[in-house]
Amino acid sequence: MTGGLIYAEESAPYTIDGIFPGFREHATERPVTDYYIHNIAGEQVRTFDITEGHERDTEWADAVLRRKMDSWMAEQVHEITREAGGGLLTEVKVNGLLREDGEIIGVTCEELDPIKADFVVAADGVNSELAREAGLMDWEEPEEWFQGVKAVVDMPGDAINERFGITDEEGEAHLFSGDLYDGVRGGGFLYTNQDSLCIGNVFHLDSIVEEEAEVQDLLDALLTHPVLAQWLGEEYDEREYSAKLVPDSKKAANPSPHQGRLALVGDAGGQMQAQGPIIKGMNHAVTAGALAAEAFVEARSRGEPDSAGERYERRLHDEGVMDKLRPTRYEVASALSENDTATRLAERALDSSVGRLGVRMADRAGLLETAYSSPYLATMMPDTKTPYVTLPTIIGEAVTACPVSAEDFGGGCYRDETVQSNGDEKRVVSLDTQPCVECGTCAIVADTQWEHPSGGKGVEFREG
Repeated sequence: MTGGLIYAEESAPYTIDGIFPGFREHATERPVTDYYIHNIAGEQVRTFDITEGHERDTEWADAVLRRKMDSWMAEQVHEITREAGGGLLTEVKVNGLLREDGEIIGVTCEELDPIKADFVVAADGVNSELAREAGLMDWEEPEEWFQGVKAVVDMPGDAINERFGITDEEGEAHLFSGDLYDGVRGGGFLYTNQDSLCIGNVFHLDSIVEEEAEVQDLLDALLTHPVLAQWLGEEYDEREYSAKLVPDSKKAANPSPHQGRLALVGDAGGQMQAQGPIIKGMNHAVTAGALAAEAFVEARSRGEPDSAGERYERRLHDEGVMDKLRPTRYEVASALSENDTATRLAERALDSSVGRLGVRMADRAGLLETAYSSPYLATMMPDTKTPYVTLPTIIGEAVTACPVSAEDFGGGCYRDETVQSNGDEKRVVSLDTQPCVECGTCAIVADTQWEHPSGGKGVEFREG
Protein backbone atom coordinates (compact mmCIF):
# COMPACT_ATOMS: atom_id res chain seq x y z
CA MET A 1 0.00 0.00 0.00
CA THR A 2 1.00 3.61 -0.35
CA GLY A 3 -0.25 7.03 0.69
CA GLY A 4 0.22 7.75 -2.12
CA LEU A 5 1.78 9.85 -4.78
CA ILE A 6 4.29 8.75 -7.36
CA TYR A 7 6.62 11.37 -8.80
CA ALA A 8 8.63 11.77 -11.96
CA GLU A 9 11.57 14.04 -11.21
CA GLU A 10 13.18 16.09 -13.95
CA SER A 11 16.62 15.32 -12.54
CA ALA A 12 16.07 11.55 -12.33
CA PRO A 13 17.72 9.31 -14.93
CA TYR A 14 14.59 7.13 -15.03
CA THR A 15 10.86 7.69 -14.56
CA ILE A 16 8.15 5.04 -14.38
CA ASP A 17 6.39 6.25 -17.56
CA GLY A 18 9.73 6.10 -19.37
CA ILE A 19 10.06 2.42 -18.46
CA PHE A 20 6.37 1.56 -18.92
CA PRO A 21 4.75 3.68 -21.66
CA GLY A 22 1.08 4.20 -20.92
CA PHE A 23 1.63 4.09 -17.17
CA ARG A 24 -0.16 7.35 -16.40
CA GLU A 25 -3.07 6.51 -18.69
CA HIS A 26 -3.71 3.04 -17.24
CA ALA A 27 -2.21 2.82 -13.74
CA THR A 28 -2.71 6.14 -11.94
CA GLU A 29 -5.62 8.13 -10.51
CA ARG A 30 -5.40 11.92 -10.82
CA PRO A 31 -2.45 14.24 -11.45
CA VAL A 32 -1.56 16.55 -8.55
CA THR A 33 -2.08 20.08 -9.83
CA ASP A 34 -2.42 21.89 -6.47
CA TYR A 35 -0.61 21.29 -3.19
CA TYR A 36 -1.51 22.83 0.21
CA ILE A 37 -0.40 22.56 3.83
CA HIS A 38 -2.80 23.36 6.69
CA ASN A 39 -1.42 24.39 10.09
CA ILE A 40 -4.04 23.65 12.73
CA ALA A 41 -4.52 25.14 16.20
CA GLY A 42 -7.81 23.93 17.68
CA GLU A 43 -10.41 24.79 15.07
CA GLN A 44 -8.30 27.59 13.59
CA VAL A 45 -6.48 26.76 10.36
CA ARG A 46 -3.77 28.65 8.50
CA THR A 47 -3.28 27.34 4.96
CA PHE A 48 -0.30 27.80 2.67
CA ASP A 49 -0.17 27.06 -1.06
CA ILE A 50 3.07 25.11 -1.60
CA THR A 51 2.42 24.13 -5.22
CA GLU A 52 5.47 26.05 -6.39
CA GLY A 53 7.79 24.09 -4.11
CA HIS A 54 6.08 20.84 -4.98
CA GLU A 55 6.64 21.44 -8.69
CA ARG A 56 10.36 22.11 -8.38
CA ASP A 57 12.25 19.29 -10.12
CA THR A 58 8.88 17.60 -10.75
CA GLU A 59 7.95 16.53 -14.27
CA TRP A 60 4.65 15.19 -12.97
CA ALA A 61 3.11 13.66 -9.83
CA ASP A 62 0.06 11.41 -9.78
CA ALA A 63 -2.09 9.88 -7.04
CA VAL A 64 -2.09 6.09 -7.17
CA LEU A 65 -3.76 3.10 -5.56
CA ARG A 66 -1.36 0.18 -5.42
CA ARG A 67 -3.84 -2.57 -6.28
CA LYS A 68 -4.67 -0.93 -9.61
CA MET A 69 -1.08 0.16 -10.26
CA ASP A 70 0.60 -3.12 -9.39
CA SER A 71 -1.93 -5.22 -11.32
CA TRP A 72 -1.34 -3.21 -14.49
CA MET A 73 2.44 -3.32 -14.06
CA ALA A 74 2.34 -7.08 -13.45
CA GLU A 75 0.67 -7.54 -16.84
CA GLN A 76 3.41 -5.49 -18.52
CA VAL A 77 6.17 -7.38 -16.74
CA HIS A 78 4.59 -10.71 -17.67
CA GLU A 79 4.56 -9.79 -21.37
CA ILE A 80 8.11 -8.46 -21.36
CA THR A 81 9.60 -11.39 -19.46
CA ARG A 82 7.74 -13.92 -21.61
CA GLU A 83 9.22 -12.39 -24.75
CA ALA A 84 12.67 -12.62 -23.18
CA GLY A 85 12.24 -16.28 -22.20
CA GLY A 86 11.42 -15.66 -18.55
CA GLY A 87 8.25 -15.35 -16.55
CA LEU A 88 6.45 -13.90 -13.57
CA LEU A 89 5.79 -16.06 -10.50
CA THR A 90 3.10 -15.00 -8.04
CA GLU A 91 1.94 -16.28 -4.65
CA VAL A 92 5.46 -17.48 -3.87
CA LYS A 93 7.21 -16.43 -0.68
CA VAL A 94 10.95 -15.90 -1.00
CA ASN A 95 12.08 -16.80 2.50
CA GLY A 96 15.86 -16.63 2.35
CA LEU A 97 19.10 -16.31 0.45
CA LEU A 98 20.60 -19.35 -1.27
CA ARG A 99 24.31 -19.59 -0.51
CA GLU A 100 27.16 -21.76 -1.71
CA ASP A 101 30.51 -21.64 0.08
CA GLY A 102 29.22 -18.54 1.86
CA GLU A 103 28.40 -16.71 -1.38
CA ILE A 104 24.88 -15.64 -2.42
CA ILE A 105 23.84 -17.57 -5.55
CA GLY A 106 20.05 -17.16 -5.47
CA VAL A 107 17.01 -17.38 -3.21
CA THR A 108 15.04 -20.04 -1.35
CA CYS A 109 11.25 -20.26 -1.47
CA GLU A 110 8.55 -21.87 0.64
CA GLU A 111 6.47 -23.14 -2.26
CA LEU A 112 9.20 -23.90 -4.83
CA ASP A 113 12.70 -25.34 -5.03
CA PRO A 114 15.55 -22.83 -4.61
CA ILE A 115 16.10 -20.49 -7.56
CA LYS A 116 19.66 -19.77 -8.67
CA ALA A 117 20.43 -16.35 -10.13
CA ASP A 118 23.37 -14.31 -11.39
CA PHE A 119 21.91 -11.28 -9.63
CA VAL A 120 19.23 -10.89 -6.93
CA VAL A 121 17.35 -7.58 -6.61
CA ALA A 122 15.53 -7.39 -3.28
CA ALA A 123 12.51 -5.19 -3.90
CA ASP A 124 10.51 -6.87 -1.15
CA GLY A 125 9.54 -3.71 0.66
CA VAL A 126 10.09 -2.13 4.05
CA ASN A 127 9.81 -5.51 5.81
CA SER A 128 12.50 -7.07 3.58
CA GLU A 129 13.58 -10.41 5.01
CA LEU A 130 16.39 -10.68 2.45
CA ALA A 131 17.89 -7.36 3.56
CA ARG A 132 17.76 -8.43 7.20
CA GLU A 133 19.22 -11.88 6.50
CA ALA A 134 22.12 -10.26 4.66
CA GLY A 135 22.70 -7.89 7.60
CA LEU A 136 22.13 -4.85 5.37
CA MET A 137 19.09 -3.55 7.30
CA ASP A 138 17.81 -3.99 10.86
CA TRP A 139 14.82 -3.01 12.97
CA GLU A 140 16.71 -1.90 16.04
CA GLU A 141 16.00 1.85 16.11
CA PRO A 142 12.39 3.16 16.14
CA GLU A 143 13.64 6.68 15.37
CA GLU A 144 14.66 5.49 11.89
CA TRP A 145 11.07 4.73 10.90
CA PHE A 146 7.71 6.35 10.25
CA GLN A 147 4.35 4.63 10.47
CA GLY A 148 1.77 5.42 7.83
CA VAL A 149 -1.95 4.73 8.37
CA LYS A 150 -4.54 5.36 5.67
CA ALA A 151 -8.29 5.27 5.07
CA VAL A 152 -9.65 5.14 1.53
CA VAL A 153 -12.90 7.11 1.57
CA ASP A 154 -15.56 6.65 -1.10
CA MET A 155 -16.49 9.73 -3.11
CA PRO A 156 -17.85 9.89 -6.68
CA GLY A 157 -15.70 11.71 -9.20
CA ASP A 158 -18.24 14.45 -9.86
CA ALA A 159 -18.51 15.10 -6.10
CA ILE A 160 -14.72 15.39 -5.88
CA ASN A 161 -14.71 17.88 -8.74
CA GLU A 162 -17.46 19.98 -7.13
CA ARG A 163 -16.14 19.97 -3.55
CA PHE A 164 -12.51 20.64 -4.46
CA GLY A 165 -13.27 22.94 -7.39
CA ILE A 166 -11.32 20.88 -9.94
CA THR A 167 -11.91 19.03 -13.22
CA ASP A 168 -11.41 15.36 -14.16
CA GLU A 169 -7.86 16.18 -15.27
CA GLU A 170 -6.92 17.89 -12.00
CA GLY A 171 -6.19 16.72 -8.47
CA GLU A 172 -5.13 18.08 -5.11
CA ALA A 173 -2.82 17.11 -2.28
CA HIS A 174 -3.41 18.49 1.24
CA LEU A 175 -1.10 18.13 4.25
CA PHE A 176 -2.05 18.73 7.89
CA SER A 177 0.01 19.45 11.01
CA GLY A 178 -0.44 21.08 14.39
CA ASP A 179 -2.04 20.38 17.76
CA LEU A 180 -4.71 17.89 16.61
CA TYR A 181 -2.08 15.15 17.06
CA ASP A 182 -1.42 15.62 20.80
CA GLY A 183 2.30 16.22 20.44
CA VAL A 184 3.06 13.25 18.19
CA ARG A 185 5.63 14.22 15.54
CA GLY A 186 4.26 13.92 12.05
CA GLY A 187 1.21 14.97 10.09
CA GLY A 188 -1.71 14.06 7.89
CA PHE A 189 -2.48 13.95 4.19
CA LEU A 190 -5.38 13.90 1.75
CA TYR A 191 -5.05 12.96 -1.92
CA THR A 192 -7.80 12.99 -4.55
CA ASN A 193 -8.29 9.84 -6.65
CA GLN A 194 -10.71 9.29 -9.53
CA ASP A 195 -13.59 8.25 -7.28
CA SER A 196 -12.17 8.17 -3.76
CA LEU A 197 -9.94 10.06 -1.32
CA CYS A 198 -6.85 8.78 0.46
CA ILE A 199 -6.73 10.27 3.95
CA GLY A 200 -4.12 9.33 6.52
CA ASN A 201 -1.27 10.14 8.86
CA VAL A 202 2.48 9.57 8.84
CA PHE A 203 4.25 9.78 12.20
CA HIS A 204 7.70 9.14 13.59
CA LEU A 205 7.40 5.69 15.14
CA ASP A 206 9.45 6.58 18.22
CA SER A 207 7.12 9.52 18.86
CA ILE A 208 4.03 7.26 18.76
CA VAL A 209 5.69 4.98 21.31
CA GLU A 210 6.88 7.80 23.58
CA GLU A 211 3.47 9.47 23.65
CA GLU A 212 1.64 6.12 23.93
CA ALA A 213 -0.64 7.49 21.24
CA GLU A 214 -3.57 5.48 19.93
CA VAL A 215 -3.02 5.37 16.19
CA GLN A 216 -6.72 5.07 15.38
CA ASP A 217 -7.54 8.08 17.56
CA LEU A 218 -4.98 10.16 15.67
CA LEU A 219 -6.56 9.25 12.35
CA ASP A 220 -10.04 9.93 13.75
CA ALA A 221 -8.87 13.37 14.92
CA LEU A 222 -8.06 14.20 11.32
CA LEU A 223 -11.15 12.63 9.76
CA THR A 224 -13.49 14.45 12.15
CA HIS A 225 -11.76 17.85 12.14
CA PRO A 226 -13.84 20.71 10.73
CA VAL A 227 -11.24 21.39 8.05
CA LEU A 228 -12.16 18.06 6.42
CA ALA A 229 -15.91 18.61 6.82
CA GLN A 230 -15.85 20.97 3.83
CA TRP A 231 -15.04 17.93 1.67
CA LEU A 232 -16.43 14.94 3.60
CA GLY A 233 -19.61 16.47 4.95
CA GLU A 234 -21.22 14.85 8.00
CA GLU A 235 -20.94 11.23 6.84
CA TYR A 236 -18.55 9.23 4.69
CA ASP A 237 -18.03 5.62 3.65
CA GLU A 238 -14.66 4.08 4.35
CA ARG A 239 -13.61 1.52 1.74
CA GLU A 240 -10.41 0.33 3.35
CA TYR A 241 -8.06 0.82 6.30
CA SER A 242 -4.38 -0.01 5.92
CA ALA A 243 -0.96 0.71 7.36
CA LYS A 244 2.74 0.28 6.67
CA LEU A 245 6.13 1.23 8.01
CA VAL A 246 8.09 3.86 6.11
CA PRO A 247 11.88 4.20 6.35
CA ASP A 248 13.31 7.62 7.13
CA SER A 249 16.02 7.67 4.49
CA LYS A 250 17.92 10.47 6.25
CA LYS A 251 18.77 7.87 8.89
CA ALA A 252 17.94 4.48 7.38
CA ALA A 253 18.99 4.59 3.70
CA ASN A 254 21.88 2.17 3.26
CA PRO A 255 24.71 4.01 1.47
CA SER A 256 26.08 0.64 0.30
CA PRO A 257 22.92 -1.43 -0.35
CA HIS A 258 24.47 -4.61 -1.71
CA GLN A 259 26.28 -7.78 -0.73
CA GLY A 260 27.71 -10.21 -3.26
CA ARG A 261 25.03 -10.88 -5.88
CA LEU A 262 22.34 -9.15 -3.79
CA ALA A 263 21.22 -5.53 -4.27
CA LEU A 264 18.48 -3.67 -2.36
CA VAL A 265 16.11 -1.21 -4.02
CA GLY A 266 13.25 0.95 -2.72
CA ASP A 267 11.98 0.54 0.82
CA ALA A 268 14.11 -2.61 1.25
CA GLY A 269 17.16 -0.33 1.12
CA GLY A 270 15.55 2.49 3.14
CA GLN A 271 15.19 4.63 0.01
CA MET A 272 12.32 6.91 1.07
CA GLN A 273 12.85 10.66 1.02
CA ALA A 274 11.09 12.89 3.57
CA GLN A 275 11.67 16.37 2.16
CA GLY A 276 9.89 18.37 4.81
CA PRO A 277 6.18 18.14 3.95
CA ILE A 278 6.88 16.23 0.71
CA ILE A 279 7.42 12.46 0.86
CA LYS A 280 8.89 10.63 -2.13
CA GLY A 281 9.52 6.91 -2.24
CA MET A 282 8.30 4.98 -5.26
CA ASN A 283 10.12 7.21 -7.74
CA HIS A 284 13.44 6.47 -6.02
CA ALA A 285 12.63 2.75 -6.13
CA VAL A 286 12.08 3.08 -9.88
CA THR A 287 15.43 4.80 -10.35
CA ALA A 288 17.24 2.36 -8.08
CA GLY A 289 15.79 -0.67 -9.88
CA ALA A 290 16.84 0.68 -13.27
CA LEU A 291 20.33 1.57 -12.00
CA ALA A 292 20.71 -1.94 -10.56
CA ALA A 293 19.79 -3.38 -13.96
CA GLU A 294 22.28 -1.04 -15.66
CA ALA A 295 25.00 -2.11 -13.25
CA PHE A 296 24.39 -5.82 -13.80
CA VAL A 297 24.35 -5.51 -17.61
CA GLU A 298 27.63 -3.61 -17.54
CA ALA A 299 29.25 -6.00 -15.07
CA ARG A 300 28.23 -9.04 -17.12
CA SER A 301 29.36 -7.48 -20.41
CA ARG A 302 32.78 -6.81 -18.89
CA GLY A 303 33.05 -10.34 -17.60
CA GLU A 304 32.93 -9.14 -13.99
CA PRO A 305 29.48 -10.24 -12.74
CA ASP A 306 30.51 -10.01 -9.10
CA SER A 307 31.12 -6.25 -9.51
CA ALA A 308 27.42 -5.48 -10.17
CA GLY A 309 26.74 -4.44 -6.56
CA GLU A 310 29.65 -2.01 -6.45
CA ARG A 311 28.66 -0.54 -9.80
CA TYR A 312 25.08 -0.11 -8.52
CA GLU A 313 26.31 1.71 -5.42
CA ARG A 314 28.47 4.00 -7.54
CA ARG A 315 25.54 4.85 -9.78
CA LEU A 316 23.34 5.75 -6.78
CA HIS A 317 25.94 8.29 -5.69
CA ASP A 318 26.90 9.56 -9.16
CA GLU A 319 23.26 10.15 -10.17
CA GLY A 320 22.61 12.11 -6.96
CA VAL A 321 20.11 9.61 -5.54
CA MET A 322 21.96 9.14 -2.24
CA ASP A 323 22.33 12.89 -1.75
CA LYS A 324 18.54 13.23 -2.04
CA LEU A 325 18.02 10.40 0.42
CA ARG A 326 20.71 11.42 2.91
CA PRO A 327 21.43 15.11 2.23
CA THR A 328 24.67 16.40 3.69
CA ARG A 329 22.99 19.60 4.91
CA TYR A 330 20.63 17.51 7.05
CA GLU A 331 23.57 15.65 8.60
CA VAL A 332 25.06 19.01 9.59
CA ALA A 333 21.80 20.63 10.71
CA SER A 334 20.63 17.61 12.74
CA ALA A 335 23.87 17.48 14.68
CA LEU A 336 23.11 21.01 15.89
CA SER A 337 19.32 20.88 16.25
CA GLU A 338 18.28 17.33 17.15
CA ASN A 339 19.14 17.36 20.83
CA ASP A 340 17.27 18.18 24.02
CA THR A 341 19.03 21.48 24.63
CA ALA A 342 18.31 22.87 21.16
CA THR A 343 14.69 21.68 21.31
CA ARG A 344 14.12 23.28 24.74
CA LEU A 345 15.57 26.58 23.54
CA ALA A 346 13.43 26.54 20.39
CA GLU A 347 10.27 25.67 22.33
CA ARG A 348 11.01 28.37 24.93
CA ALA A 349 11.58 30.96 22.21
CA LEU A 350 8.37 30.10 20.36
CA ASP A 351 6.40 30.13 23.61
CA SER A 352 7.49 33.68 24.37
CA SER A 353 5.59 36.76 23.25
CA VAL A 354 8.59 37.88 21.20
CA GLY A 355 8.84 34.49 19.49
CA ARG A 356 5.16 34.39 18.62
CA LEU A 357 5.32 37.96 17.34
CA GLY A 358 8.26 36.95 15.15
CA VAL A 359 6.29 34.05 13.69
CA ARG A 360 3.31 36.31 12.94
CA MET A 361 5.54 38.90 11.30
CA ALA A 362 7.22 36.22 9.20
CA ASP A 363 3.78 34.98 8.18
CA ARG A 364 2.63 38.46 7.12
CA ALA A 365 5.82 38.90 5.10
CA GLY A 366 5.20 35.61 3.28
CA LEU A 367 8.35 34.03 4.71
CA LEU A 368 6.59 30.99 6.18
CA GLU A 369 4.95 30.07 2.89
CA THR A 370 8.34 30.47 1.20
CA ALA A 371 9.97 28.25 3.81
CA TYR A 372 7.34 25.51 3.39
CA SER A 373 7.89 25.61 -0.37
CA SER A 374 11.68 25.42 -0.17
CA PRO A 375 13.13 21.93 -0.78
CA TYR A 376 16.50 23.24 0.43
CA LEU A 377 15.13 24.28 3.82
CA ALA A 378 12.82 21.27 4.03
CA THR A 379 15.73 18.83 3.93
CA MET A 380 17.25 20.60 6.97
CA MET A 381 14.08 20.32 9.10
CA PRO A 382 14.97 18.68 12.44
CA ASP A 383 13.01 15.62 13.55
CA THR A 384 11.79 17.23 16.76
CA LYS A 385 8.46 18.41 18.18
CA THR A 386 9.10 22.02 17.16
CA PRO A 387 8.49 21.89 13.36
CA TYR A 388 5.82 19.18 13.52
CA VAL A 389 3.69 20.39 16.45
CA THR A 390 4.70 23.64 18.13
CA LEU A 391 5.35 25.83 15.09
CA PRO A 392 2.27 24.71 13.09
CA THR A 393 0.10 25.21 16.19
CA ILE A 394 1.25 28.80 16.52
CA ILE A 395 0.58 29.64 12.89
CA GLY A 396 3.77 3.78 23.87
CA GLU A 397 3.92 0.52 23.88
CA ALA A 398 3.09 -1.90 21.02
CA VAL A 399 -0.52 -1.91 22.26
CA THR A 400 -0.89 1.71 21.23
CA ALA A 401 1.59 1.73 18.33
CA CYS A 402 -0.06 -1.21 16.55
CA PRO A 403 -2.43 0.31 13.95
CA VAL A 404 -5.12 -2.34 14.47
CA SER A 405 -5.01 -2.59 18.26
CA ALA A 406 -6.50 -0.08 20.65
CA GLU A 407 -9.01 0.16 23.44
CA ASP A 408 -12.58 0.28 22.12
CA PHE A 409 -11.35 -0.40 18.58
CA GLY A 410 -12.88 -3.86 18.39
CA GLY A 411 -9.76 -5.88 19.03
CA GLY A 412 -6.61 -6.31 17.07
CA CYS A 413 -3.21 -7.96 17.10
CA TYR A 414 -2.46 -6.80 20.62
CA ARG A 415 -4.98 -6.73 23.46
CA ASP A 416 -4.49 -5.26 26.88
CA GLU A 417 -6.21 -7.57 29.36
CA THR A 418 -6.50 -8.16 33.10
CA VAL A 419 -6.53 -11.83 34.14
CA GLN A 420 -7.00 -13.66 37.42
CA SER A 421 -4.04 -15.80 38.51
CA ASN A 422 -3.94 -17.57 41.89
CA GLY A 423 -6.34 -15.02 43.35
CA ASP A 424 -4.32 -12.07 42.05
CA GLU A 425 -5.04 -9.77 39.11
CA LYS A 426 -2.34 -9.39 36.51
CA ARG A 427 -2.15 -7.15 33.43
CA VAL A 428 -1.05 -9.00 30.31
CA VAL A 429 -0.76 -8.28 26.61
CA SER A 430 -2.11 -11.06 24.41
CA LEU A 431 -1.32 -11.56 20.72
CA ASP A 432 -3.70 -12.57 17.94
CA THR A 433 -2.34 -12.24 14.40
CA GLN A 434 -5.70 -12.75 12.66
CA PRO A 435 -6.35 -8.99 12.05
CA CYS A 436 -2.69 -8.17 11.27
CA VAL A 437 -2.12 -5.76 8.36
CA GLU A 438 1.55 -6.82 8.10
CA CYS A 439 3.08 -3.39 8.71
CA GLY A 440 5.88 -4.76 10.92
CA THR A 441 5.53 -2.15 13.67
CA CYS A 442 5.60 -4.78 16.43
CA ALA A 443 8.99 -6.06 15.28
CA ILE A 444 10.53 -2.69 16.11
CA VAL A 445 8.68 -1.52 19.20
CA ALA A 446 7.98 -4.89 20.86
CA ASP A 447 10.83 -7.06 19.53
CA THR A 448 8.33 -9.50 18.01
CA GLN A 449 9.61 -12.19 15.67
CA TRP A 450 7.62 -11.02 12.64
CA GLU A 451 7.78 -12.66 9.21
CA HIS A 452 5.86 -12.40 5.97
CA PRO A 453 3.09 -15.02 5.61
CA SER A 454 3.36 -17.78 3.04
CA GLY A 455 2.72 -16.98 -0.62
CA GLY A 456 -0.87 -16.00 -1.34
CA LYS A 457 -1.78 -16.12 2.37
CA GLY A 458 -1.21 -12.52 3.41
CA VAL A 459 -3.28 -9.35 3.40
CA GLU A 460 -4.68 -8.47 -0.01
CA PHE A 461 -5.84 -4.85 -0.09
CA ARG A 462 -8.67 -3.99 -2.46
CA GLU A 463 -7.29 -0.48 -2.93
CA GLY A 464 -3.72 -0.39 -1.66
